[in-house]
Amino acid sequence: MAETEKVRVGIAGLGRSGWDIHARFLGPLGDKYGIVAALDSNPARLKEAADKFGCRTYSAYDALLADKAVELVVVAVPSHLHADYTVQALKAGKHVVCEKPMAGGVKDADRMIAAAKKASKVLTIFQNRRYAQDFLTVRGVIESGVLGRIVHVRIAYHGFSRRWDWQTLEKYGGGSLSNAGPHSLDQALVLFGEKKPRVFCLRDRALTLGDADDHAKVILYGPGSPTIEIEITAACPYRQDTWLIMGTRGGLTGTESSMKWKYFDPETLPKRVFSEAPTPDRSYNSETLLCVEKSWTQMEFRMPGEPEFYLDLYETIRNRRPLQIKPEQVRLQIQVLEQCKKMAPLIG
Repeated sequence: MAETEKVRVGIAGLGRSGWDIHARFLGPLGDKYGIVAALDSNPARLKEAADKFGCRTYSAYDALLADKAVELVVVAVPSHLHADYTVQALKAGKHVVCEKPMAGGVKDADRMIAAAKKASKVLTIFQNRRYAQDFLTVRGVIESGVLGRIVHVRIAYHGFSRRWDWQTLEKYGGGSLSNAGPHSLDQALVLFGEKKPRVFCLRDRALTLGDADDHAKVILYGPGSPTIEIEITAACPYRQDTWLIMGTRGGLTGTESSMKWKYFDPETLPKRVFSEAPTPDRSYNSETLLCVEKSWTQMEFRMPGEPEFYLDLYETIRNRRPLQIKPEQVRLQIQVLEQCKKMAPLIG
């Protein structure tokens, strides 16, 4: 493939996300992407990028945006800068991958979407867990119909530890709800369906040294959709399964690496007639449902979205295939997050 056919990338921010995720994902895709520029305030990180990728390096964002070789900007700077950096890149005529969370509020999300439309450029948000093998398995089981109508979904991100970095501070858009929340909320909203959910939320500070939440519960509910409960906490020394799904014909439980589900065939149930009469032996109604049980195990772990996210994006940029993760979809997630923070002031 000719060099000019590659998507030429500039990575803005070489921290955990920019270096350990985006640069790592893009590195093996050298036939489709080339990292031609990098931005950071740390000279040692810039040297590391230059040595590894042979790219140009910048300490000023305007200079990276002025680089005509840069076609796609990966915005991997701290969360509170996402909206401004994205809008600037779009105005400079670049496609943009913006890290999660997309924005601090709906107004900023709308500003980003409007800038993308005006520039006729691609804007997508790095919701890589939409590609996670456990989520795809859950979604497949649900869509198969074997569990019947889905009544309740529980997604648990449990841990027991302290944090004291910038992502624990409100002024930087930090907190567990903003950091981990976009992953679980993105999955939850896909499972919830097309309707806008009603929202319940509570937030707490448990072990964090910062001023933002590290314990949050979000419940999405509404007619015609399953109730979805999301629990993100740093205060759980006894971690529970990531997934718990309840349906009218069966259920599922499991983690990011393995899960099992069981269900029954309604045709195998004995016919019963409702009765108000007391049971003969004063017992509760009881029966054993004959269930089929299946399981799934992830044989080889890889980070969600590697390499699918950037392979799909390449097809969008080069071959005009439909964008898989649209900013309009993620806007609803930002609306839910904004609602959560308004309705649930910190307890701790």
